[in-house]
Amino acid sequence: MKKTVFKTLAKLNKALLPSFTKQRLDLSKASKLQMAIFGWKLYVTKNALD
Repeated sequence: MKKTVFKTLAKLNKALLPSFTKQRLDLSKASKLQMAIFGWKLYVTKNALD
C-alpha cells in the first residue's frame, strides 16, 4: 500500500515539478525553495524504490 502511494507521488512529481538536473542547477547556488523541492523529490523517489 505504502509503495503504491509513493509510486503515484513520484509520477505526479515528474509531471508537475521542475527537473533541476536537466536545468543543470548547481546545488550550492540553489534557493531554499529549490532545495526543498529537490529534497521532496529525493524522499519520494527513495520510498518508491524500497
